[in-house]
Amino acid sequence: MFFELIATFAVGIGAAGMALVLGHLSRGRLPRYAAPIAAGIAMIIYAIWSEYTWANRTTATLHESLEVLVSVEESKVWRPWSYVVPQVTRLMVLDRAGVQTNPAAPSILLADVYLFGRWAPVIKHPQLVDCANAARADVTEAALADPSQAAWMTVGAEDPLIAALCKS
Repeated sequence: MFFELIATFAVGIGAAGMALVLGHLSRGRLPRYAAPIAAGIAMIIYAIWSEYTWANRTTATLHESLEVLVSVEESKVWRPWSYVVPQVTRLMVLDRAGVQTNPAAPSILLADVYLFGRWAPVIKHPQLVDCANAARADVTEAALADPSQAAWMTVGAEDPLIAALCKS
């Protein structure tokens, strides 16, 4: 967040500098208030660009074994343009390379799900997935030792995690 704030100020300073240069080249025909207006507009445009491209920039840096399951789009009152084009603020990502099975319960899969949020730390959320019953559960020590001890939630085949892991 700190670096984006610095980048926003840099964009504003650059736009103000360009306005000052244009004012000098136009021999004073550009009004004196053009520099702060240009800085403000450039900073707003940069902030909007940064918010809307966050999800694409984040997914571009992910390892190829990571698959985006859900992109959550939101609209906010203080961002009225987001009602026209909602912005992605959260991602649910599956680590396909880390999917494991338990030899004692081969129909149960263990998968790491990562939850990305704008301005939030990444959360690793291990999940047990039962493809036969279209259910999933949070991982606990008891559930790892005995999957029948897990607090299973039947979510249905349309659940993104179930759909991604249980295609066959």
